[in-house]
Amino acid sequence: MKRIIGMGIGVLYLGIAFGALQRANGGWDTGYSDVGFWWTVIAAILTIAALGALIGTWIHTQPRER
Repeated sequence: MKRIIGMGIGVLYLGIAFGALQRANGGWDTGYSDVGFWWTVIAAILTIAALGALIGTWIHTQPRER
């Protein structure tokens, strides 16, 4: 159950990061480079958080060898 919840949170963060990248792309396309830059920074931070959730969940839900 913990693995499903952790992976779900990681996928949710990836979805939010994708939305931030779309918003950044809109900023770059309309000539607002500051908006594009900061949404790109936000997307990068969310991607790092998503990878941390996915990898951390995978590592911490492995069966232990005794």
